Amino acid sequence: MKLHKAPFITFEGGEGSGKSTQIHILFERLLQMDIDVVQYREPGGTKGAEEIRSLLFEGEQERWSPTSEALLLSAARADLIQKKILPALEGNTWVLCDRYADSTLAYQGFGHELGEKPIKELNRFTIGDLEPDLTFVFQINAEIGLQRVADRKTHTDRFERNDILFHQRVQKGYDEILKKNPQRCIPINALLDIDRISQLIFDEVMKRFKDRI
Repeated sequence: MKLHKAPFITFEGGEGSGKSTQIHILFERLLQMDIDVVQYREPGGTKGAEEIRSLLFEGEQERWSPTSEALLLSAARADLIQKKILPALEGNTWVLCDRYADSTLAYQGFGHELGEKPIKELNRFTIGDLEPDLTFVFQINAEIGLQRVADRKTHTDRFERNDILFHQRVQKGYDEILKKNPQRCIPINALLDIDRISQLIFDEVMKRFKDRI
């Protein structure tokens, strides 16, 4: 895969962490600065990936095994990379993505206990050397995050319906990702005020990528 000049920024975190709100805030702020930027979510972003999203998020827990989940997520990711992310980056357009390969490691590797090694090998096959330039990891206690989800929704998806132990393992997975990737990953306290979080994110983005504007 080609090296890219435009920043590739990902947002990660457990359920109810507020990352989807913050990625939209950053997207709008960059647009106001006349920066060419696109925003995607995983799984999703292409017709095929959105269809995979529906398959993964709907139905009962037993619909897919953990291994099947990992493979489906990787298929959606590969489609998004080839059809959307790479063309954008190669065209010098900034890319913001709500979840990426770290999610598969946290959710399937740790949450479903498939292990780090097989998921890292799968991620390597799927994304090649297309690592994000910067990743914000939203940290929140699993119980609080799930309560936030319950307070704002009448319907929960397959991932949200996993038991609390699963979500606690996901939380541990993100802790490990932060520990092992200190240059790329920035921890975000998801309990802070929305405006405070958005300013912290914007400041970090400007610090790292102001020369690419």
